[in-house]
Amino acid sequence: MSLPIYAGWGERLWYYTFRVICGLIFLFLITPIIIVIPLSFNVEPYFSFTSGMLSLDPDAFSLRWYKDIFTNGMANPDATTGWWADSWNNAQWLRSMRNSFFIGICATIISTSIGTLAAVGLSRSEMPYKNQIMALLISPMIVPLVITAAGAFKAFSMLGLAYTYTGLILAHAVLGTPFVIITVTATLVGFDQSLVRAAQSMGATPFRTFFKVQMPLILPGVISGALFAFITSFDEVVVVIQLAAAEQRTIPRQMFSGIREQISPTILAVATILVMISIALLATLEMIRRRSERLRGLSPS
Repeated sequence: MSLPIYAGWGERLWYYTFRVICGLIFLFLITPIIIVIPLSFNVEPYFSFTSGMLSLDPDAFSLRWYKDIFTNGMANPDATTGWWADSWNNAQWLRSMRNSFFIGICATIISTSIGTLAAVGLSRSEMPYKNQIMALLISPMIVPLVITAAGAFKAFSMLGLAYTYTGLILAHAVLGTPFVIITVTATLVGFDQSLVRAAQSMGATPFRTFFKVQMPLILPGVISGALFAFITSFDEVVVVIQLAAAEQRTIPRQMFSGIREQISPTILAVATILVMISIALLATLEMIRRRSERLRGLSPS
C-alpha cells in the first residue's frame, strides 16, 4: 500500500520507519541461513570465512563437501566400477537422506489420511464432544517432544516396534497428524455443507460424496497439511534419537552426530540442500494458497 499524498510528516516518518524495522527483522532472521550457503563451498575444513573467500579467490571455493555427501562411508571411493552402488549402500549421508525421505513420505501418507478424515468428521455439526476430541488430536503439538519420544519408546518396546522403520513411521505420523487436522479444518470453515446434502439427495454414497464433492474443494488444504506433516517428519530429531537404530539414522540425526563427533563442512553442504528443499516447499505452499483463493473467489483469476 503506497503512502497517500495527503499524509502528514508523522505518517510519512512512521511509514518509512516501519519498513526499515521490518527489513532489519528480516535481515536478522535470514542472515544465519545466508551465511551457511557460501561456507558450504569452503575449500578448507573450517566453519569460518577464510581470507581467500573474503577476497573472492576462485581457489578458495570447492565442491569437495558436496562430493563428501556421496563418498563418506564408502568401502572404495576411488573405484571406477560399482561406484554408485557402493555410495547408495554405504555412504552415511546418502543413507540418511534415503531414510528421511522414506520415513517422511510414509508418515505423511498416514498422517494425511487420518488427519483429513478427522477434520471432516469434526466439521460436522452433529459431532459430539468436538472440542475435547480436537484437543486430544492436536495434543502432540503441545506435549514436549521429549515426553512424546519417551512414551513412544516405552509403548513401541512393548510391541516390538522400537528400532524399526515401522515404529519410526508411526511416531512421525503421530507428530504430523495435528498439522493436517488444523489445516484441513481451516479449509472446511468456508465449505458449503449444502453441496454434500445435495449429493446425498441425488443418491451419492458417502464415499462418492467425499471424493467427488468435498475432496476437490478442500484439496489445497489437504496438500498444505501434507507438506507441513512432511516437513515435521523431515526435521524431527528427538524421536529419532529415542527410536532409531544406527542404520535408521535420518538427516537431522546424522547432522547432530556430525556436530558432536566429527565437525565437518559437509554438515553445511547438507544444510544448504535442506534450505533449497525448504524454499521449494514454501513456493509450493504459496502456489497452493493462491489457487485456493482463486477457487474460493477471494482473488481474481
